Amino acid sequence: MKPTLISLVGPTAVGKTKLAIQLAGHFQTEIISADSRQCYREMNIGTAKPTFDELNSVKHHFINSHSIHDFFSAGEFGRVALMKLKSLFNSYNVVIMVGGSGLYVDAVTKGLAEIPKIKAEIRNALVDRLETEGLEVLFRYLAQVDEDYAGMVDKNNTQRIIRALEVYEGTGKIYSYWRKSISSVRPFSVVTIGLEQEREVLYQNIDHRMDGMIDSGLFTEAKALYQYRLLNPLQTVGYKEIFDYINDSYDYNECVRLLKRNSRRYAKRQLTWFKKNDHIKWFSMPYTTNELLDYIEMRLSDKV
Repeated sequence: MKPTLISLVGPTAVGKTKLAIQLAGHFQTEIISADSRQCYREMNIGTAKPTFDELNSVKHHFINSHSIHDFFSAGEFGRVALMKLKSLFNSYNVVIMVGGSGLYVDAVTKGLAEIPKIKAEIRNALVDRLETEGLEVLFRYLAQVDEDYAGMVDKNNTQRIIRALEVYEGTGKIYSYWRKSISSVRPFSVVTIGLEQEREVLYQNIDHRMDGMIDSGLFTEAKALYQYRLLNPLQTVGYKEIFDYINDSYDYNECVRLLKRNSRRYAKRQLTWFKKNDHIKWFSMPYTTNELLDYIEMRLSDKV
């Protein structure tokens, strides 16, 4: 059988981790994590990493693999993940990849455009604008020049907004142009499974999980990382809200409200991204594991 990567995608809190472990057990294989935050050792509670028992039950790759001080972009992830897959396919016919970071998934399954190097002075000028005019002004600028990307990026994600603008100013082409995947021939087949859930139920799950994170010490974790708040990995939902709370931008109750609201909005953006992929087979919760496995086995039989 041709080596096959089973890519499991979907919004946060939909149950991807649990299913990935079940599939890895069924196929007696290992898991590649395509999550843009779970790779960082210092970020634990706020990234909803698999539990200690889950990590011990199946071999995971790219969980706690990097430091927040390391450069680790989607392009770099794609490069090292493909190297890891080449090694894994020497031992397994099937490997599982799971994650909700669409660009990281695309980097492995499709390939990404090579963006020319941007001059440092362009980014520096945008950072100066951020400090003097604020993020909202930069986001409005992005929405004017690149409506598609502005519609899916997190309005609070400083890193990605500045990145999109520096690419636009440095190349003369909008980030959406460069972000489009370039179809690259892969030495393996890809079967992509998407998990979805009724929105109201999904949002309830997100709120409940956030309550659990807070009870587990999310505020303490974020406070310990406060001194590194300007690093790119920490420009993300689940941490930025607490950093602003520490800066007295709002009170505790408002912080919790924003943590939940922004997590729900993140899930919506994830679904928007993945729904544009016509190659994803969607399974709505609740589904049966047998139903999903039957589909995978049918797809695998086509690869023989």
